[in-house]
Amino acid sequence: MAKKQNTTKLRIIPLGGVDEIGKNMTVIEYGDDMLVIDCGSIFPREDMYGIDLVIPDITYLERNRDKLRAYLITHGHEDHIGALPYVLPRVNAPVYCTRLTRALIEYKLKEHKFDKAQINTVYPRDKVKIGCFEVEFIKTNHSIAGAVALAIHTPVGTIVHTGDFKVDYTPVDGEVIDLAKFAELGNKGVLLLMADSTNVEREGYTMSERSVGKALERYFIEAEGRRIIVATFASNVHRIQQIVDHAAACSRKVCFLGRSMENVASIASELGELIVPKDMWVEPDRIDSIPKDKLVVITTGSQGEPMSGLARMASDEHSRIRLGEQDTVILSATPIPGNERMVSRVINNLFRKGVIVIYEALAEVHVSGHARKEELKLIHALTKPKYFMPVHGEYRHLVQHARLAQSMDMMKENTFIPELGYALELDRRSAGMTGGIPSGAVMIDGLGVGDVGNIVLRDRKLLSQDGLIVVCVTFDGATGDLLSGPDLISRGFVYVRESEELMESAKSVVLDYINTLQSGPHSDWNSIKNGIRNRLKDYLFSRTKRSPVILPIVIEV
Repeated sequence: MAKKQNTTKLRIIPLGGVDEIGKNMTVIEYGDDMLVIDCGSIFPREDMYGIDLVIPDITYLERNRDKLRAYLITHGHEDHIGALPYVLPRVNAPVYCTRLTRALIEYKLKEHKFDKAQINTVYPRDKVKIGCFEVEFIKTNHSIAGAVALAIHTPVGTIVHTGDFKVDYTPVDGEVIDLAKFAELGNKGVLLLMADSTNVEREGYTMSERSVGKALERYFIEAEGRRIIVATFASNVHRIQQIVDHAAACSRKVCFLGRSMENVASIASELGELIVPKDMWVEPDRIDSIPKDKLVVITTGSQGEPMSGLARMASDEHSRIRLGEQDTVILSATPIPGNERMVSRVINNLFRKGVIVIYEALAEVHVSGHARKEELKLIHALTKPKYFMPVHGEYRHLVQHARLAQSMDMMKENTFIPELGYALELDRRSAGMTGGIPSGAVMIDGLGVGDVGNIVLRDRKLLSQDGLIVVCVTFDGATGDLLSGPDLISRGFVYVRESEELMESAKSVVLDYINTLQSGPHSDWNSIKNGIRNRLKDYLFSRTKRSPVILPIVIEV
């Protein structure tokens, strides 16, 4: 009897992290088993007024919750773990990650008072059987400790997902990327490679993290007699370790400032990922007891965030530090796309105070954690995949990475540009894209998850542009006579005390409209509200060329 062929397809479904930098989430599905790689968030765009955070739409996970076997987290950056506190309460499943990543996730979940997570610690070269999949964790280098790539062995072949990575031959922790494992997988056969595309436009190789240490050493020596403040990503433990080491070499104490910086330093120190001698570590409330020329402050704010430590120092709003001409500030980071203006504002404010400012435009005090072209070529050459799907990048990055693969003799028809809402379906013989997957963005506003949509954002945009006019009128319910009003309240439109003539004229426009209404009781209050809104809108635009949001309030007594 002929053996029945398995016609089930392997499905790769990006729910985030493609056509954008951040919000990483990818579903791997085969039959009745499903894995999720990463569960990240992204900063809101400038036109998302009042929004705190954006996470992927997880409708597909909720519809298939019975299939979900695990979340596989490649590393502890917010764009890979930031959505977990919002996703796990809705679709819970075991989480697999390395030690530092676990500690950062546990801290986030504790803040959100969620204690039902099943978190499993894994180490490079570990193999875990999950449903019909076997997952291998592969050591990589990135701008945070504990980063791993994934080899997912499925019934139809092996998927290699690089996570965010670079090839660093001299990493600070001495643990180089496991290129031998990538080569071993390539020799056995890789069905699909999914690789980081962030730096695909850049030629050559990304510099080693140790090169930052050499630059920092120079500026620490030049800052003799001055206080040093270094702003960097709280998650970049290897960068922080180098700062601590240079502080020790200069006989300086170190102080961690900023909520996230203090938390990560404490967590990494407990895990042994960050080594700070006890006699060097100064608590924030003891800063004043240390001479300025014997202190290094490591703080948040490298992205110019308004409430961060460095931004508050630059605007004289910090409770513990006042900057001046005896300070050197080092911004050891590059602005995330969209944050350039905020970072520039902070740098300008620092210069106004006479501070010596060292930043990337002037010095090599930052290196990327993402692979450039030659490193990407190396991974392609080692893994020798049949199919390729670029991930982790804006659309132009994905296209450029597909072209890079094709330049290495990958057939064009075997490269697939991912898009939200589409799944890559493949087996050993064929692959193709299919649509119909619910996807998009869910906005977090305070405690609200997804309760702010496009209509609310549109209203917030209008309010931000031209302000608000509230019109209050009171009618007698029995006779339909006007009892009081119209009273006009302006917020963000004009300053009433300086625009009395305009406001009085606007009242007259509303009153003229009310006088056109038929006498007797009114039943269609919505029609009256629309009439007030339309008359007042036309009048105010004719006088000011602005269109404020007009909110009529009609009271019946």
